[in-house]
Amino acid sequence: MNTDQLIAKGKECLAQNDYLGAISALREAAEREPGYADVRHLLGLALGLAGQPEAALEEFDRALALNPSYVEAHLNRAITLNDLGRYEDAREAFRQAWDHDHSAGRPFSRSVSARLANMHMELGDLYADLGSYVPAVEQYRSAASLRPDFLDIRTKLARAYMERGQFEAAKEELSNVLADNPEYVEARVSLGLVNYRAGDYDSAATQWRVCLRQVPDHPKARAFLNMPRTSAAGEEGGS
Repeated sequence: MNTDQLIAKGKECLAQNDYLGAISALREAAEREPGYADVRHLLGLALGLAGQPEAALEEFDRALALNPSYVEAHLNRAITLNDLGRYEDAREAFRQAWDHDHSAGRPFSRSVSARLANMHMELGDLYADLGSYVPAVEQYRSAASLRPDFLDIRTKLARAYMERGQFEAAKEELSNVLADNPEYVEARVSLGLVNYRAGDYDSAATQWRVCLRQVPDHPKARAFLNMPRTSAAGEEGGS
């Protein structure tokens, strides 16, 4: 099961009130993608609902260390602090959530822009699943313009560029993502794949080896390192 499937399983378990199942799936996803703030936030939610507020608080803190403007994580951190009786800390967390949600110079609040960005991303995913990468790029661009701090969206944009053969655009996007968060393994795996598809096998291997230093036995990185160097990569196979 790949990381996206683990996240989907975690969300499904949460929807079914299977909190222990959600914790198991999301912990494994977090081990594979330690730089993914959304996974940390979801894991915090699952832990809190399972009656483990201290552990939940740790995950919300990790999510905010990765993305300090993550409004939902601020809000859930505040609720958890309040439940723990840490009322002054909770008030400060609520204040930070408000400040980030109403940042100056934005056409929408952060919570609204997040919803819009995710809607554009879902439409982009649909186009990408159908192999229509031109409209997929348009939707991912719209999503990224609303929330450039959503690194998963920018990584999907880069992958769509790659599928269109726009390797330089894909490399630039992924390099910028990794500049923002060097620990985001999924972006590094994708950068390796872009290099591979462009015929730069040594650079591809370098990226995947870094991935394995960050997350030993990462399944995609290990599998990609074993791909032949004689032709461009095709489908990932089960990803």
